[in-house]
Amino acid sequence: MRRLPDSELEMMMIIWDVGRPVTRAEIEMQLPKERQLSATTILSFLSRLQEKGFVDVYREGKTNVYKAVVPKEEYLQEESRSIWKRLYQNSIGNFMTALGSGEELSEEDLDELQEFLDRERRERGI
Repeated sequence: MRRLPDSELEMMMIIWDVGRPVTRAEIEMQLPKERQLSATTILSFLSRLQEKGFVDVYREGKTNVYKAVVPKEEYLQEESRSIWKRLYQNSIGNFMTALGSGEELSEEDLDELQEFLDRERRERGI
């Protein structure tokens, strides 16, 4: 699966988060106020997404409607594997060093991480 540029990923995140087929105007309304794009720009991104097989387009009256073809979870899992491989050389130590080297992790983040690890161990019978 191809990695999406940030601008196209932004469109896909909107489509995925809405959870149903959407029009260009609906996508435009979901963009943050500081990230307003022209209709032409949005249509260009949607056209590229269609060419790459991420969305299907069909007509309802005079309006194009865009439907996600690639599930969000599938894309995010693939992207996570790619980041893991490229940036951390498949090393949990490298990842944890990068993650823990700043002060970005709150107590809640650490609790969530511990809960994840505990759940993984239970599911694996460890």
